[in-house]
Amino acid sequence: MSFVAALLPVAIYIIVVYVLDNFALISVKRLIVLVLCGMAAALACFGLFQLTGSFLPDRVSDYVNPVVEEMVKGIPLLYLARRKKIVFFIDSVICGAAVGGGFSILENIFYLLLGGPMSMGTILFRGLEVALIHMGCSALVAAGLMFAVRLAERRRSRLEIKKKDVWMAAFLLVAAPALHVFHNAFHFNPLLQFLFVFGSMAALLVWTYQYDGDMIHRWLDRGLDKQMELLQSIKAGELAQTKTGVFLLSVKDSFPPEVFFDLICFVELNIELSVAAKSRFMLHEAGLAMPLDEEQAALIRSQYEEYRQLEKRLGQSARMTIAPVVKFYPADKKALEDLLKECRAPRH
Repeated sequence: MSFVAALLPVAIYIIVVYVLDNFALISVKRLIVLVLCGMAAALACFGLFQLTGSFLPDRVSDYVNPVVEEMVKGIPLLYLARRKKIVFFIDSVICGAAVGGGFSILENIFYLLLGGPMSMGTILFRGLEVALIHMGCSALVAAGLMFAVRLAERRRSRLEIKKKDVWMAAFLLVAAPALHVFHNAFHFNPLLQFLFVFGSMAALLVWTYQYDGDMIHRWLDRGLDKQMELLQSIKAGELAQTKTGVFLLSVKDSFPPEVFFDLICFVELNIELSVAAKSRFMLHEAGLAMPLDEEQAALIRSQYEEYRQLEKRLGQSARMTIAPVVKFYPADKKALEDLLKECRAPRH
C-alpha cells in the first residue's frame, strides 16, 4: 500500500489530461515518452545529488537542488518547444505535467525505499504534494519555453516584439524554480506551505492561460485580416492594392514569367491553408466544429499536396525571396498539423 503514493501522480495526471485535452492535442505515445523522460530526469538528478551531497551543505542544497531539477526537467520540454510541438497553453500544461508526473513517481519511490518509516497518511500527503509541485512547476517552465520560442520566431521574422511578452516568458521561467525553492527551503506548517505554493501555481497558470488567450487572439485577428485582404487582391488580380502585393510585384522581374506564376500560386495556397487551419482552430475553441465531410477533407489534402509540390519546384532561392510573405509561425504550423490530421482520419 505504501507505493500507492508513488502511483498517485499518474492518477492525478490522467484527470488533468481528461479535463484539458478535449481535442486530443497530444498523442498517447508522446505522453508515455514524456513520463519516461521525467523518470529519467529524476534518476539523473538523484545521481547528481549523490555526488554533490558530499560537499554541498544541506541548507545550500535546499536552494540549489530545486533549480537543477527544473533545468533537467526542462530539457525535453525545450526540445518539444524548439520542434514547435508546444505552441499553445494546453500543450504546455499537458507536456509539463507529464514530465513532472514522471519525475515525482521516481522521487516518491526513492523516498519510500531510502527514507525512514512513515505513516500511511504522511505517505499519501507527501505523494500528492510532490506530484503537484513537480507537475505545476514543470507546466510553468513549459509555458515559459513556449512563449520564448514564439518570441524567437517573431524576431527571426523581423516582426514586432512586445516588451510585456518578453517579461512574461522570463517571469514564468524564473517563477517555477522560485516556487520550488520556496517549497524546499522554507519550512513552516506543512499544510499551509503546500496550500500557499499550490495556490500560487494555480494563480500563475490561470494568468498564463488568459495571457496566452490574448496572444492567440492577436495571432488570429490580425493575421486573418491581412491574409484575407491579400487573398482577395490575388484573386481579383489587384496585387498593387496591398503592401504585400506591392512587394510581390517588386520581385516580379527577378523571375521568368512561369516561375513568378508559381510563386503567386504558392502564396495563394499558403494563405488558403493558413486561413482554413485558423478558422478550424477557432471553431474548435468555440466548441462549434462539425466533423469535416469527405469533400472538404479531400480539398484540403489536395491543396496541401499541391503546396508541397510547388515548394519543391520553386527551389530555395525563390522561397527565400518571398519568405517575408509566406510565414508559418509555431501556432500556424500546429493549427495546420491538426487540420491535416483531422483530414486524414477515417470518415464515419
